[in-house]
Amino acid sequence: MQLPTMPKKRPTFAKFNQMSTKHKVTAAGAGAAAAVVLTVTGLQATAGAGSASAASSTTGVSAAAVTHAKELGAQSGTAQLKAAAGTTQQKAAPKTALAAPKAQPKADLTASAAKKKAAAEAKVANERAKAKAAANRSEHRAAAVKKSAAKPAAKPVAKHYTNNLDGWIRQSLDIMHKKGIPGTYEGIHRNIIRESSGDPKAINLWDINARNGIPSKGLLQVIDPTFNRFHVAGTSHNIYDPVANITAACNYAADRYGTMDNVDSAY
Repeated sequence: MQLPTMPKKRPTFAKFNQMSTKHKVTAAGAGAAAAVVLTVTGLQATAGAGSASAASSTTGVSAAAVTHAKELGAQSGTAQLKAAAGTTQQKAAPKTALAAPKAQPKADLTASAAKKKAAAEAKVANERAKAKAAANRSEHRAAAVKKSAAKPAAKPVAKHYTNNLDGWIRQSLDIMHKKGIPGTYEGIHRNIIRESSGDPKAINLWDINARNGIPSKGLLQVIDPTFNRFHVAGTSHNIYDPVANITAACNYAADRYGTMDNVDSAY
């Protein structure tokens, strides 16, 4: 019996894996058919060696052998198909594994976008709060200015001086400073103690001025002509008035000696 012609070059396992499912099934079927032929041939050769009658009656042996070969071929084809399917699944698995991480960048982008949006909203809210606070401060200032403008100006409080030598000197100094008359508390106080011992009603009836009819009077012993000539406006015209007497005497001393501080004796 002549054996069937086998393909000279069989596909390698690597090339088999690269084939499509349809081609794999075809190749598996061809392999199964070849196995059947080989099996039948072997069985027939064995039978011919044992008995001549068995060689002449090949129908019964061939049918059994063919059935057995078909079962072997089917099992072989099924095994090869399962192997091919497994290889296909193995190739497809990496694609799925590679495709899965693609979702992570999208999630990262979504989280980043959410953070940026939240930061932008927080910045806008902060700016609005600052603008509102500034507006409130402006309103408060405007209200304060309006209230201040509506409030009548306070009347200047009159300065109070004690009715004694200390108060008379201090009141006289304030008037002198306004009029530009020089003098100090110490210079005025020193000359008053020497001239009248601090008595505003003191009068000298024995010196040359008294003999001439114009006695010295008051705290700083001023004669009437001098008092009238150097009288300071705004003060009393009474020569015995303490403040009027001091300011007139200091005005005279400033004209003649530069300041009452320069006077150390009768003047």
